[in-house]
Amino acid sequence: MSASLRSAGLPSVVIVGRPNTGKSTLFNAILRDRRSIVGDEPGITRDRIHGEGAHRGRKFELIDTGGIIPNDAELIPSQILKQARVALEGASQVIFLIDGRTEITGADRDLAAMLRKLGKPVTLAVNKIDSPRREDLAHEFHSLGFENLFPVSAEHRLGLDELLDHVTRDFPESPAEEEAEKTARIKVAILGRPNVGKSTLLNALTGTERAIVSPIAGTTRDAVDETVTLEDVEYVFVDTAGIRRKGKTHLMAEKLSVVMARKHLRMSNVALLVLDASEAEGVVALDATIAGYAHEEGRAVILCVNKWDIAAEKSKRKFIETIRDNLKFLEYAPIAFMSADRKQGTRALFPLIRKAYDAASKRIGTGELNRFAETLAWEYDAKIHYITQASVRPPTFIVFTDRPNLHFSAQRFLINRLREKFGFQGTPVVIKTKRR
Repeated sequence: MSASLRSAGLPSVVIVGRPNTGKSTLFNAILRDRRSIVGDEPGITRDRIHGEGAHRGRKFELIDTGGIIPNDAELIPSQILKQARVALEGASQVIFLIDGRTEITGADRDLAAMLRKLGKPVTLAVNKIDSPRREDLAHEFHSLGFENLFPVSAEHRLGLDELLDHVTRDFPESPAEEEAEKTARIKVAILGRPNVGKSTLLNALTGTERAIVSPIAGTTRDAVDETVTLEDVEYVFVDTAGIRRKGKTHLMAEKLSVVMARKHLRMSNVALLVLDASEAEGVVALDATIAGYAHEEGRAVILCVNKWDIAAEKSKRKFIETIRDNLKFLEYAPIAFMSADRKQGTRALFPLIRKAYDAASKRIGTGELNRFAETLAWEYDAKIHYITQASVRPPTFIVFTDRPNLHFSAQRFLINRLREKFGFQGTPVVIKTKRR
């Protein structure tokens, strides 16, 4: 494999890091296969492993090295370090993988120093960052001295697009695959409590009858994925299945609906939260619980008011007021009224999904952000030195101030002004504060 890749003249991307940071998992996630051995034993990868990867039409050779600890003869046989050095010398780009759940070690600092001496472009990937709450930890690794840092979760495939966009940005495009790679791929989770019409909505959106549809709560038995391609966008719908009633215990179905919602949220880009318009309450506590998880996971959200054809209350304005009163934290989420059973209003979801995904993926340059900051009618005690965007999905901004924290009201003010200026419809916006 390696000889043929080198003869093809492909640029080389080398993954390095100390043992057990997740290099093999990242290697497999980028190549979408299981060529590398994955295990919990430190240093399980004993040799260089090669594969051919592609990202947005740009092909490259990907090399997984053995775990490196400089100057540690016991843990790392000299042969592994030698193999890694050979790979690094021929690298076009280096991905330095760090375990984001542990503190920076002396071995990390030694390896960082060794990589800087190589003079190769190095991108720092902080692994095992699988929730927005953990992204705070990722930015602490800037102290290793690398400008480009990306939080990722190799296991859950989070943050890989942003990482690969950066790493492959200067690689040549492959003309034959360029057109195919233009198709955007959006993963959409269909969420909701039992019997609100999730499977019916899936069938309406995909034009299939694969999901089991029944008025009995909890009849969806297995995970169901369906793909629809529309105007160069590939929508992958996941029905949050697996809800099984245990006897007559409705509580079990409700608990499982939350469990499955959280599972599929981690794998999705956009969440469709299905609400039942036919019920007198409109929005119940379990709706708010599931909505809260979508918000906490940082996913773009669209509120789908289903069964509108049989709703007792026909005033959309009143129903919207009920939703906004009960789901105040989702004020950014658009509301769509529909009848999945009659396929009314379901087609309009596609542009809403695309718009929410684009908003969640939007990047604003630091220069533009600081010009925006200068225009703010800022009446809070903290002084803003500058603002930069740290990540996308959700858009996350770091505000450097003279205070360790911004008051909640100041954060809310900033988020509202960012939405007015740059959009961000359908996606949460996260503000983090750093004292300068």
